Amino acid sequence: MKSIVVVISAVLFVAASTVSCAQESGYKNDDFAIKNVKVTHNTDLAVTVWEINVTGNAGKTQPKKAGQLDGAPVLGYVFPTTLKPTDVGFSMTDGIVALALTSHPDFDDTPLWDENSDNIFDNDGIIWHPHWVVLHKDERVAGGLSVKQIKKDDKTVVLPPTNPGMPMYMDSPGYPVVTKKNTIKVIVPDYRINNKTDFNYDGVAAFMKVNTSKQNLPMLGVYEVFSVASGNLSLPYKVQ
Repeated sequence: MKSIVVVISAVLFVAASTVSCAQESGYKNDDFAIKNVKVTHNTDLAVTVWEINVTGNAGKTQPKKAGQLDGAPVLGYVFPTTLKPTDVGFSMTDGIVALALTSHPDFDDTPLWDENSDNIFDNDGIIWHPHWVVLHKDERVAGGLSVKQIKKDDKTVVLPPTNPGMPMYMDSPGYPVVTKKNTIKVIVPDYRINNKTDFNYDGVAAFMKVNTSKQNLPMLGVYEVFSVASGNLSLPYKVQ
């Protein structure tokens, strides 16, 4: 796992370093300029509080609607971690387990959760919400990473029961996400991460895009890295 972290860290570092030369999305602004990242363990409540602080207003910038799933834009504040896939309900696989806080107006991938409380469960993809994903190196996209895909008929793969039904290592865990001024936060119960509170992590702001038509591209790839908390994605931060 450590060697995988090093390889993917190098990929993201290169992507973040060259992003100014190839701005794919047009969304790069202070709302995605990370100042610091922090995960704090609250022993009394048995939860961890994950937060990213930015120069601008966290979560204010949201994607513009594309009008279809293919090519749909996704913006994300992402916490790459040293957690194992099995800690968050996946079967074991190579890659980096990350908690991604995302917004995307063209589709809703949290069918169990009604984030805007209107009693309609499939219309609130634009509201910032969490996903567990497994990232792996992918040179087909400018950001160098994509969410790891699976074959639909692969019975060896285990996904959490809260997964949205997409053929990827992705889960929609339903944790509460709050944006306020320059901070975006999410609360994760200890038992939902196998009671792990000693992992390392980093913070990344990125632009992603859905693909359903081109076989030579990933289903969900990272196309632009806006900022990295550590500067080199070395995952240096530890839970406080």
